[in-house]
Amino acid sequence: MVEAILFASAEPVTVRELEDRMPHGCDPAEALAYLRKRYEGRGVQLVRVGDAWAIRTAPDLGFLMQKETVETRKLSRAAIETLAIVAYHQPVTRAEIEEIRGVSVSRGTVDQLLEMEWIRFGRRKMTPGRPVTFVVTEDFLDHFGLESARDLPGLKELRAAGLLDNRPPPGLVPLGERDPEDEEEEAPGQSELFED
Repeated sequence: MVEAILFASAEPVTVRELEDRMPHGCDPAEALAYLRKRYEGRGVQLVRVGDAWAIRTAPDLGFLMQKETVETRKLSRAAIETLAIVAYHQPVTRAEIEEIRGVSVSRGTVDQLLEMEWIRFGRRKMTPGRPVTFVVTEDFLDHFGLESARDLPGLKELRAAGLLDNRPPPGLVPLGERDPEDEEEEAPGQSELFED
């Protein structure tokens, strides 16, 4: 019964939803554990998405589905940056997103991510004005094959995948790699500040 429900559902299903659909006395949690083992090493897998479960194509066979995938809309750079900030810093307010990005976030960018159901409103912050926060949704986790936001790649993984520059940020050069001449140079304009 659990297998049939998960197979027929396009969305991940929670244990509570499984209990509601099954006869009294059935234990969906036990069935999920059994199915997860049964599908190991197969073409499809039982995966956890937040608090819910879904049957998904095995990651190593995802290339078979590429011809059937249709990209409906491309996210703007602002939307990608905003989504990344929400994913890595959640729960985060609009002001915090703007502070991290260094520019204001347009209402359209946030609306697009809300409409796609990749972010949602979180709890209000207990700070003056009680600003609303944003968090990623289970749809976001499902789309990127993550069980939770803790599974997001770290700096090492992003650099290894070629998604980040391998150079350390300015000011974080390891001591053994610093050029002694650079340390003795004055910052531009520094001498003019103290001449008068």
